[in-house]
Amino acid sequence: MSKTVRLDDDVHARVRRKKLDDETMSEAIDRLTSGYSLVDFARDDSSDTDRLRDILDEADSVDNRKTARELDIDRNEGDEAPEQ
Repeated sequence: MSKTVRLDDDVHARVRRKKLDDETMSEAIDRLTSGYSLVDFARDDSSDTDRLRDILDEADSVDNRKTARELDIDRNEGDEAPEQ
């Protein structure tokens, strides 16, 4: 089931800039608004290490995709032929 949500133009632009290439807008909003932070991680005294490891692995995966995309952009900019 989906819902229609109205966003101000500036909010939509911020989400669009932070959205990864392989994400839908919904996935980007979910990722950007997820409530589990490093502070929560530090306070969590549970023994659920597998769940916490999965959370960290997902964060690493997102960071790696972003880094790979940025590196690809840098490489593509360096490949441009100089104008004559």
